[in-house]
Amino acid sequence: MREIVLDTETTGFDPATGDRIVEIGAVELMNHLPTGRTFHVYINPERPMPKEAFDVHGLGDDFLRDKPKFAQIVRDFIDFIGPDAKLVIHNAQFDMKFLNAELKAAGHPTMPYSRAVDTLEIARSKFPGAQNSLDALCRRFRIDNSNRTLHGALLDSELLAEVYLALQGGRQPGLVLDVAAETGGAGQGTGPMGSAPRGPRPRALPPRLTGAEAEAHQAFVAKMGDKAVWLRYKMGEA
Repeated sequence: MREIVLDTETTGFDPATGDRIVEIGAVELMNHLPTGRTFHVYINPERPMPKEAFDVHGLGDDFLRDKPKFAQIVRDFIDFIGPDAKLVIHNAQFDMKFLNAELKAAGHPTMPYSRAVDTLEIARSKFPGAQNSLDALCRRFRIDNSNRTLHGALLDSELLAEVYLALQGGRQPGLVLDVAAETGGAGQGTGPMGSAPRGPRPRALPPRLTGAEAEAHQAFVAKMGDKAVWLRYKMGEA
């Protein structure tokens, strides 16, 4: 399943009043995992950058003046997102209205809102009443966002991809998935709640297989002949 985690930066809050997109960042996911393919572009908004927007994004008129206009990058953008990949966006209504305004102005079909997966809506349903901004969710899931001193579309997309995985249940705070990697290859980790690692049992647990079940299994294997895979192992060994 292909998905695109996407973020935009804009000159303001409403394309109906003349605000435009100044940056798009996108990350490709396949089955919820990043593939390494990204899309990132700065865009000349063809209007002055308000001071309050500059304070948030750090993108000024001088920087954006020689950047391509949306109409010049629209084909590359459409090719990257493809015709049917879901668009994973935080506060999707905001970004979708800007993208559709830009697409319409460039003479391209707009996208249905149903194509978006809104991580803000997912977070609000999971954590009602809690702060669910991207920064707040990074803190909740212990995702390092220390480089996010300004809003940047590609960095925000990369962080959102991690948040999205966590919201799907694939990432839990403090969960060690690779003990060797966490311990420098030593293969020793800590047990639950930070306790010491558990060693082997001093005595093996008694078998739970009954005598009748063992006899039935032996009879089943005997019917399969000399090539039965169970004959390669001693009973009870893995």
